[in-house]
Amino acid sequence: MRILLKLLIFIFITALVVQIAGCCTWPKEVCQTLNDAGKNRSNLEKVLMHYQNTDDPLKYDAAVFLISNISDHGFADISFFNDEGNEVPFDSTDYANFDEALKDFQELEKNHGELTHKKKEYIRDVDVITADFLIENIELAFESWRQNPWSRKMSFEAFCHTILPYRISNEPLDRWRKPCMQRYADLPSQLQDISDPSDAARLIQADVDQWIRFNDKYYLHPTDQSYSQMCHSKQGRCEDITNMTTFAMRANAVATASDYTPAWANRDNNHAWTAILDRNGRGNAELFNIPAKVYRKTFAIQKDSPIFQKKKNEQIPPWLAGRHYLDVTEQYVKTTDVTIHCTLPAPKHSTFVYLCVFNGGNWAPIAAAQLDGSNATFERMGRDIVYLPAYYADDAIHPAAPALIIHPDGSLQHLQADLTGNQTVTISTTKPEITDDDTRLRIATRSVEPGNIYELFVWDDEWKSLGQQTGGQTPIQHQNLNRGRLYWLTEKDGRKLERVFTIENGQQIWW
Repeated sequence: MRILLKLLIFIFITALVVQIAGCCTWPKEVCQTLNDAGKNRSNLEKVLMHYQNTDDPLKYDAAVFLISNISDHGFADISFFNDEGNEVPFDSTDYANFDEALKDFQELEKNHGELTHKKKEYIRDVDVITADFLIENIELAFESWRQNPWSRKMSFEAFCHTILPYRISNEPLDRWRKPCMQRYADLPSQLQDISDPSDAARLIQADVDQWIRFNDKYYLHPTDQSYSQMCHSKQGRCEDITNMTTFAMRANAVATASDYTPAWANRDNNHAWTAILDRNGRGNAELFNIPAKVYRKTFAIQKDSPIFQKKKNEQIPPWLAGRHYLDVTEQYVKTTDVTIHCTLPAPKHSTFVYLCVFNGGNWAPIAAAQLDGSNATFERMGRDIVYLPAYYADDAIHPAAPALIIHPDGSLQHLQADLTGNQTVTISTTKPEITDDDTRLRIATRSVEPGNIYELFVWDDEWKSLGQQTGGQTPIQHQNLNRGRLYWLTEKDGRKLERVFTIENGQQIWW
């Protein structure tokens, strides 16, 4: 009887273990995704089982790649909120142009306070994606990869990263492969060299440039458009156009990447674009402003991202909190490795220090490095830029050390006041035009206007006022300004988009 009882217990325990560990028949990363999928697990398992016993094992591997990396991806519905966390409805697509949209947006801010865009809703792909959607994506991606003459020599690894993914950013899910394949069905007949992917890319890019036009009113429409929405609107901001270009390229097996800079270093705003990749996975594009960092969006999880290394209660700035981006700055500009010595204490739970660029009237974190005692080394930083080393806590930037400049030759200048170098400076402008010279003596585009009130600030671990003056018929003059300090002249009640500058020989040097 005891033997029978032990046998029954053994059988029960074995059955329970098999049930609990059932997903372990799949790769480890897939098991983690299946557990995360909850009620939608069956759709993902259908895809795996569909390809498990086929005579094309690469399609099974492709399914494993997608499902292993799917959990972070989804559609982000973005809206505007006031400081109290209340949504303030606004749709810039209701307006004829940016100026009209901005006028009403600024009226909303007068009534509701400063508005910032935040996620209203986030719909994870892992919760809603269907087996049919994934299977169609895989089948069409393989069809294009294997049939187009310019992609036949592409490796399977390159295919997985640059052709296979079914989404580009946080746009709504959409079936874009088939219509994009049909749109360019006669592409091979138009090529001089059918084996050259750059020739195919050139023709596709030319078509998208005519198909989807840039409209700056979409800067006030922060939710990414889907493929179908862009087909209807035929316009968007640079992120939308990048997505459409990438849809068209990937649907036709042209290896592309979606590259971006979260914040320009010499002007306001950010930028995203499509990079055509060479056989070594390197891409490039002509940039008309100065990037401190260029990142590449990836479908695959990047294990060395800061989010995997932070302490439990540590905050990461939003731009750097993702798990799906690669640093590709050196593919675009000359770079320098910089070691920072932090002279100010770090907030509690700080693992990282950041380098920030001045953008939109604020210091924007652009790169992260782990603290080693009081030091941190930043790799591959763009040159000809002023940076602020900073910590991040309580959703805010906290200075870690004095600002610094990386000059075009890679040399460093720490911005500390030269108290023996007092100068009288005549200031006739608050913002420069970017020119091709590298002297930083830029051509003025925003002059000091008579009757307007201007306030001069100096950076000393925060912006400290040096007083206000009213613009007159002659330029504003300030005495006792120092070499080696960072200044900022802003118009009272303006949008604070003026650029920062240093002083050399009595002249403004713009950054």
